[in-house]
Amino acid sequence: MKILPYALIYFFVLLQAHAQEKPIKIVIEEIPNRLAFYAVNENDQAFDVKLTIAGTNFRQSRATPRFTRVPAISKVHMKTIILMRGKKPSYTYDLEVNDSLSKRALRKPAEKIKISPKKQIVVYVPKSCLSCDSLINPLNDGPYKFTFHNLGEQPKIAEQLNRSLANSIVLDSLETPIVNLGGRLYTKIETYDQLIEALEKE
Repeated sequence: MKILPYALIYFFVLLQAHAQEKPIKIVIEEIPNRLAFYAVNENDQAFDVKLTIAGTNFRQSRATPRFTRVPAISKVHMKTIILMRGKKPSYTYDLEVNDSLSKRALRKPAEKIKISPKKQIVVYVPKSCLSCDSLINPLNDGPYKFTFHNLGEQPKIAEQLNRSLANSIVLDSLETPIVNLGGRLYTKIETYDQLIEALEKE
């Protein structure tokens, strides 16, 4: 259980519940006269989560906290407290997490999030890339964060990439993307499935 002063909260504060003991993070977002609490699940499985908040100088619903389903790789609004004008709230929160899912858990709207993959993903798209959409579109829709560079619009990055490849490939002639996974360059990854397979390899 944590005691949190309001003074250091700006736009949002990211709190790791119980110092890595639980698989759910609590994100607190500041809105006018309120603080909104969200449960963030960066795992590939769903959890039932119950958040209980106690303290002073704020108001909240008197309803008994219930377990809420937080789907895999998503963010769910758990609770909002109303701040008292001219006073700094002080509160504690307790987070209960169950991996045994109950039919009685509340279902609230869940926002899909992006998570960091095992290895950093950087995709370089040459001018003549004909198959890049079959990789870029699934990445945009998928769960992983990635960085995208259009080499036709970023000549300095193209020059750096040429040096990394020891000028062994003419970038303008490539019809496939160049993918950097954790510092290693790949020139034959054309689909999302191929990227995931390479990502999972140690």
